[in-house]
Amino acid sequence: MIVGLLQIIGNDILTNPAFLLGLMSLVGLVALKKPINKLITGTLKPILGFIMLGAGADFIVKNLDYLGKMIEKGFNITGVVPNNEAIVSIAQKVLGKETMFILVAGLIINILIARFTKFKYIFLTGHHSFFLACMFSAVLATIGFQGGMLVLVGGLLLGMWSAISPAIGQKYTDLVTDDDGIAMGHFGSIGYYIAAFIGSKIGNPEDSTENIKIPEKLNFLRDTTISTGITMLVFYIIAAVAAGPEYVAELSGGKNYIVFAITSALSFAVGVTIVYNGVRMILSELIPAFQGISQKVIPNSIPAVDCAVFFTYAPNAVIIGFLSSFIGGVLGMFILGAMGAVLIIPGLVPHFFCGATAGIYGNATGGKRGAIVGAFVNGLFLSFLPALLLPVLGGIGFQNTTFGDIDFGVLGIIVGKVGEVYKAPGILAIILVLAVFMAVASISQKDVKVINAKDEY
Repeated sequence: MIVGLLQIIGNDILTNPAFLLGLMSLVGLVALKKPINKLITGTLKPILGFIMLGAGADFIVKNLDYLGKMIEKGFNITGVVPNNEAIVSIAQKVLGKETMFILVAGLIINILIARFTKFKYIFLTGHHSFFLACMFSAVLATIGFQGGMLVLVGGLLLGMWSAISPAIGQKYTDLVTDDDGIAMGHFGSIGYYIAAFIGSKIGNPEDSTENIKIPEKLNFLRDTTISTGITMLVFYIIAAVAAGPEYVAELSGGKNYIVFAITSALSFAVGVTIVYNGVRMILSELIPAFQGISQKVIPNSIPAVDCAVFFTYAPNAVIIGFLSSFIGGVLGMFILGAMGAVLIIPGLVPHFFCGATAGIYGNATGGKRGAIVGAFVNGLFLSFLPALLLPVLGGIGFQNTTFGDIDFGVLGIIVGKVGEVYKAPGILAIILVLAVFMAVASISQKDVKVINAKDEY
């Protein structure tokens, strides 16, 4: 009975960001003693907004999948395509129970850290917590952890990183959002912060991507949906021509290859627009409700939300970041091929979501140059880190797939390699290092934002 209830909570609620956001909003509104009508609207709007965001993301993923298959066929590329959902679906057949318990333990530890330390970040992107819980279960099982110790160690790693990852880059997030009261809750965060750091060294934030001057005759390009659609049309038509009419007809169920390319490109643009509208609905209720959590439940807490939430802050940087990251991924693939390593085919989903966000962060500190170079470097990481992670996961039967986003690669490689050499004592040492870091940071600072961003820039 208890295990069944935990499975429902772990598999159906805690992995569902919509319910998690709605629950957090409800707690905040109750803490603020809002009337019943406000409780209903304030709870439902974040849920509906995230469902809308998810619908847009599904639209994007579906049409990016078409584009990826046409590129593979047209340019005769074979290799490993990093995909979080794919590897998680495989891992659940082996480590489903362990993943679920690590997820629950990680969320509880994240909340305790926020309540009793100065790391006040509540990680709300439930599906990414689920992915990281899955990765930790796989890596720790490969090292030799089992049962309760596997769950405890995995939960500690998940809960600690859920609090630390938003904190270490909050100075950059404040620049992106103009101190809007939210944090980055996505496990591609290391790439975003690196992009922001690079932007701060090579560019000028005043030269923003959002200040790009467009001639009056092309003023329609300021509409994000239109500009995204036109940009993607080029990609889809080139890929469709390269793949050939016969392959595209098979992929599309008999449609003309050019018509299918145009429809897919414009559908992608619609998906982006749906994401934008969902984000606006989430933030309109979540941030005010979180004031209640901050005041009553977890003082000064900050919601860490999905990377797509940040797209509305710099729509031009979204497209620039995606394109730059994808180019970096293609270059990385060729470099891996020349080295004789496993070929990592650029996955368009991570390059869109992570590349776009890297572009936004690079733009916040370095304008157009920061967006381009920061996202390009992010694209290189999205090629090399999955290739290095493959051997770590291979010991448990995941040789043909791997995680895509940068935090997964960094954490998986560190935990896997340390565990391979030093076994359990090495993993416990990692936990101790993270705990010491949090203790020192909490003692030395009034709040863990590292630096006030507006003072630096």
